[in-house]
Amino acid sequence: MDATPPAPPLDAVRHGLRFAFGTLTVLPVGPPPRWDRRTARAGMLCAPVAGCVVGLCAAGAGWVLWLLGSGPFLTALGTVAVPVLLSRALHLDGLADVADGLGSGRPAEGALAVMKRSDIGPFGVVALLLTLLAQLGALTELYGAGQRYGLAAAVLCGLVSRTALTLGCRARVPAARPDGLGALVAGSVPQPAAYGAALTTALLATVLAGPVGGCAAVLGLAAAEVLLARCRRRLGGVTGDVLGALAETAGTAALLVATLGTG
Repeated sequence: MDATPPAPPLDAVRHGLRFAFGTLTVLPVGPPPRWDRRTARAGMLCAPVAGCVVGLCAAGAGWVLWLLGSGPFLTALGTVAVPVLLSRALHLDGLADVADGLGSGRPAEGALAVMKRSDIGPFGVVALLLTLLAQLGALTELYGAGQRYGLAAAVLCGLVSRTALTLGCRARVPAARPDGLGALVAGSVPQPAAYGAALTTALLATVLAGPVGGCAAVLGLAAAEVLLARCRRRLGGVTGDVLGALAETAGTAALLVATLGTG
């Protein structure tokens, strides 16, 4: 049990935001004053906020490119590039590692060893290519249907992808390793708070992009839940890499569903 005295509510929110932005983005917010389970819990609850900011930055880049006269493809390319840069490609790296680990066919210990290696294997390369192509293709189609579709989808992707992290850190989801970021945040978020964050994201997505946006949020999070269930069975729980893979899966699935609203 964490014996650290609880921080006042406003301090807890501030510490959580610094934890979320400090671990999920390169934005200069400074490290949280405490690195413990309470701060991790607050940080993972604030993950959707960090995702929304990343999505807004991506949409801002898309808006500028659109104003400069770029076509749908180049505007989509810039929109995809911003979250990669702001996250240090951390989530894509996690996706590649999880693909290699699950694709290895080894038991949990062996799969985790594969994931910990610094190189990327064939499963990881394929996962990265398919994910980035899916994001680029979806955003190209959305921008082609109208600027507002692409900009809304950029924000939606950032919001949904980081909400998947909150759900992935809910209580009763164990860590696959005893150390690392995954062990610190795994199971840290109470289930009601995690599901409340998911519901809030779905409602915000509906306000942002209409019923299709709400469906995209729900189905994006559902896709991440399918991957989470697979990782729990094969690996025994979550790691930092698994959380990154959940974020990319949720965001990509949400973008693909969002294209259904452009017809």
